[in-house]
Amino acid sequence: MEFSNPAFRQPPVDAYGDGGFRVDGKRVEGSLLLLPARMEPWPLADLNDASIRSFDPLVALKNDFDVLLIGCGKTMTFLPKVIRDHLSEHGISFDVMTTPAACRTYNILASEDRPVAGAFIAVD
Repeated sequence: MEFSNPAFRQPPVDAYGDGGFRVDGKRVEGSLLLLPARMEPWPLADLNDASIRSFDPLVALKNDFDVLLIGCGKTMTFLPKVIRDHLSEHGISFDVMTTPAACRTYNILASEDRPVAGAFIAVD
């Protein structure tokens, strides 16, 4: 979904939980890719189900953000080496943390007008 605000502003993550997020006042069900200029569903319920292809939208837009925050759910999960290597090969700086921590960090960076992307697994 595209943001309609003509003035560039990254939308804040207002809330998370109940299987989704509230972004800029709008409820979004399920996991989410949040980029500086758009957001889209991320069809993952568990980071352990991720593949290299799960990150294709982020690789395609890698020049639009400085850092990718990966929210892995309620508990810490590590990315498989093949995915870490894939992101690094494409020059993507990333950090993996729980979804609550990733949302908070995203909001801080976005409030500083830093181009940041989020790949957030929804939590209950």
